[in-house]
Amino acid sequence: MSRNNPGKVIHGGTVRWHQRHSTEKILDFSANLNPFPPNVPLEFDAGAIGAYPDDRYETLKEAISGVFRRDPEEIAVGNGSVEVIRTYCTSTLGAGDRAAIFEPTFGEYGMAVRLCGGEITSDPAGAAVRFLCNPNNPDGALTPRTTVLAILDELKPGQRLFVDEAFIELSDPAASVSDIRDPALFVSRSITKSFAVPGLRFGFGFGDPDLVAEMETRRLPWTVNACAETFTIAALEHYHDLEESRRLIRAERAWLEGAFKRIGLSPLPSSANYLLVPLPCEAAAVCAALSDRRILVRDCTSFGLPKAIRVAVRTREENRILMEAFPACLP
Repeated sequence: MSRNNPGKVIHGGTVRWHQRHSTEKILDFSANLNPFPPNVPLEFDAGAIGAYPDDRYETLKEAISGVFRRDPEEIAVGNGSVEVIRTYCTSTLGAGDRAAIFEPTFGEYGMAVRLCGGEITSDPAGAAVRFLCNPNNPDGALTPRTTVLAILDELKPGQRLFVDEAFIELSDPAASVSDIRDPALFVSRSITKSFAVPGLRFGFGFGDPDLVAEMETRRLPWTVNACAETFTIAALEHYHDLEESRRLIRAERAWLEGAFKRIGLSPLPSSANYLLVPLPCEAAAVCAALSDRRILVRDCTSFGLPKAIRVAVRTREENRILMEAFPACLP
């Protein structure tokens, strides 16, 4: 029996696919990772691989609780924030339910809604769930904490707010609402971006204990592997080091923004570790020309922006390489 499933969401971070037939180094500006991550040793207990993870993840949740001051019963975990998003949607939405999503933004919200039979709207009135990516992907726009709290206060009975703070630790943690306890609010987090470990896959979130209990029941058993669990616990001990990451990112973002302006382009203001750059032409052509030079940037056509790219902030040397190559890739 065939099903009319939505197509997979397009993402950046395809460097391993591009590298599969080449040993030449590729610079990946398509994935928004911390270019200055804290130094967390990759040390794993080989014995842990020979046993199932603790599916209750008590030690892991206690470590998260110690940093974020949330009770373990308020913490959901998953194999990356995408799994947390999907588990959240299957726990809160059913066929015909509407979810308010404001484009352009992260495509996995819409995917998760569609997979559980929900409908997408840009009108929050009557929507069962409202999604907010903060700071937003792909433009890096940060919604102030006061505005997020105002949205929460305006919800009608039965409505919910999902706030994705995957990039907030590389932007402005003061804007976070992860400390707010409200039955209507769920806040998603990730270590992928902050600690630059997308291959480990770990996401988590905070919400009402009843919702979290349902999400934990619905997620796959042992979904967080032993290596991801061990690294996350170690990374949380270096959480305060992200302040230095933010300082360095701000400086490099300002340099990169200035470099784009010097060649006649106008990146959108961003609070995050990436820039959305409108182009005078189709993004696909520029992306292809950069790829020929072993440089990857994110084509934003899948965000509904066919004449824009998203560029991660990287180190000064890497940013210089990008900007030296860029003018020749424009028409």
